[in-house]
Amino acid sequence: MPQTIPFREAFRYWFRLGFINFGGPAGQIALMHRDLVEKRKWIDEDHFLQALNFCMLLPGPEAQQLAVYIGWLLHGKGGGIVAGVFFVLPSVFILWGLSWLYATMGNIPWVSSLFYGLKPAVAAIVAEAVIRIGMKTTRNGMLASLSALAFIGIYFLHIPFPLIVLAAALFGYLGGMFLPDRFSAPKREKESGPQKQSMPAEMPGPHTGIESIWPRSLKIIAVCSVLWFAPVLLLGTMRGWDDIFVDIGILFSKAAVVTFGGAYAVLSYIGQQAVDHYGWIRPEQMMDGLGLAETTPGPLIMVNQFVGYLAAYTHAKGLSPSTAGAIGGLLATWVTFVPSFMMIFLGAPFIERMRGSRTLNAALAAITASVVGVILNLAVQFTRHTLFPDTGGFDWFALAVSVTAFAGLQFFKWPMIPVIIASAFLGLAGRAMS
Repeated sequence: MPQTIPFREAFRYWFRLGFINFGGPAGQIALMHRDLVEKRKWIDEDHFLQALNFCMLLPGPEAQQLAVYIGWLLHGKGGGIVAGVFFVLPSVFILWGLSWLYATMGNIPWVSSLFYGLKPAVAAIVAEAVIRIGMKTTRNGMLASLSALAFIGIYFLHIPFPLIVLAAALFGYLGGMFLPDRFSAPKREKESGPQKQSMPAEMPGPHTGIESIWPRSLKIIAVCSVLWFAPVLLLGTMRGWDDIFVDIGILFSKAAVVTFGGAYAVLSYIGQQAVDHYGWIRPEQMMDGLGLAETTPGPLIMVNQFVGYLAAYTHAKGLSPSTAGAIGGLLATWVTFVPSFMMIFLGAPFIERMRGSRTLNAALAAITASVVGVILNLAVQFTRHTLFPDTGGFDWFALAVSVTAFAGLQFFKWPMIPVIIASAFLGLAGRAMS
């Protein structure tokens, strides 16, 4: 009989995690693995990896979704809500303040100099992420070719990102049926020692009939859909359906359900829409937002709050810029994360019944490989805007900072946050000497 983890103890852990989950999805997943699998033994290794694989298969922030999944696994929907909310809540307030500072003081010379140094560090971080993720996911020629095709498709052919991911999922699913060895994940040794975990009472059993599952699923969809769209409908009713807040709600709602691969993949889609389609922000502002999100706890997808804040701050009518920015940023955050809760509460019970599915794991491997190509596209875009600024010419200072930051991250394992802070102050010093 598995031992039950006290809810109060889990509550304290999720509250604390929200303030220390730096390092992006890789660092956050590693932190939860160390705490929950190795140290506290609340969940075993195989179960943790199964939950992680499912979250990586979903659109949206996989680290936050993993927290929701494990919280649900331990204490049902209440545990999932607590885990998911506290994973994000501290970063909401921190990034709110940083977005206001950026919007109101970004044109002050010393502030713009800090962001000037921040851009090459962000370019290096994304480039390092391509290599790090690629080494883990492109395990053979088949998956490496899939990554290359994804890059060619999005960079040269401008194929929409969701179409690339859906094609990769179908390819992986078929590959799992006919070429399973090309898509199988390497086996890991199981953890020794006792494991503790509780199973939620609402999880359908292996013999649960479809007539019992559908009412539960429909209830979750209904409740989450009302929560998801209520702010957008309210703002549209009050301000008109052509208002920028409606556009923000729709854009980030779409991003929440079509952007597979976490924050770096989301940036490609949001960049295409917020920069090219709507013209809300400039490419370099997107990089600044990523840099701010990198330096704060919480998911990197919190860059959505920064984009929503700037979009409303500069384009909303009839409100003070700071009020509009706050509404835009919080709205972007709300519609980004509510779908994550819905997808976990809907899908996790079924995943618990499908543990070890070969075709599901193959589809995951193919999607993850295609995401490497998408992130490479992001790295190329960021590097181009960093080294060839809109003012013209080639920025040798940015090249030197980027190369140094990349070498430190890749070869000397420098911590990310000190690299970002050092780069920002190098920008300040560089502008002072020029």
